[in-house]
Amino acid sequence: MTKKKEQLATTYHNEQTLHWSFWLGVSFFVLVIVAICSLAWFVRDKMSADESAPVTSVVISGEMVYTQKTDIEQAIDSINLSNFFNVDVNQVQNEVANLPWVYSVSVRKKWPNELKIYVVDQTPVAYWNGDFLINQQGVAFQADINRIQHPLPAFYGPEGSEIVALDNYINLSELLDYRTLAIDELVLSERFSWQLTLNDGVTLNLGREERVQRIQRFMDIYPLIKKNIKADQQVDYVDLRYDTGLAVGWKPLTVKERV
Repeated sequence: MTKKKEQLATTYHNEQTLHWSFWLGVSFFVLVIVAICSLAWFVRDKMSADESAPVTSVVISGEMVYTQKTDIEQAIDSINLSNFFNVDVNQVQNEVANLPWVYSVSVRKKWPNELKIYVVDQTPVAYWNGDFLINQQGVAFQADINRIQHPLPAFYGPEGSEIVALDNYINLSELLDYRTLAIDELVLSERFSWQLTLNDGVTLNLGREERVQRIQRFMDIYPLIKKNIKADQQVDYVDLRYDTGLAVGWKPLTVKERV
């Protein structure tokens, strides 16, 4: 009889243990579900807050010799920056790229509230036909010339001849540099005849052919021309459109030159 009571007691104990284990397991499961739901709620609220956060910092940098930060700020003034995630970097890039002095621009967002704009300006090499400028790639563009603080040569030529003019300017300038001369003005006619005005005021008529050879001939004879110049004269032009010679035009020495 005693043994039977012990078995009943053991069975009751085991049932109680299973009962408490079951409810402990259920309670733990419920706590895990509550924790996951709470975390999900927190993350959703956090993401919603971040998505509605505005861009509060616009960082402008780059190689900007001519473009001013106020130009860029005005260019993007109409773009809605009130939502960091919704800001279209391509739209920002297009607006800045349309500024006249801008050659290239890159835009990126930096979480959580920053917009970075990096700008590289055009490098003007010469004036083109009075109203335009030419950059290092031989591309004509229009911009505010009042922002240029150093002298530039002036190019004149038919539309579409910008690269030809620039290439010849570079090549001929390298030759003239041996005589410490530079090109102030380069004129390319409709018939592709070349005329240069040097920084000492002398005009060179090169014609259409053999430009390099004719420049070399000029440099060889120019010291002799200057050596034999009269005291009240100066060289007006040198016409090199001859196969074996040249012609020199003279003009009176100006008051400025005499001083």
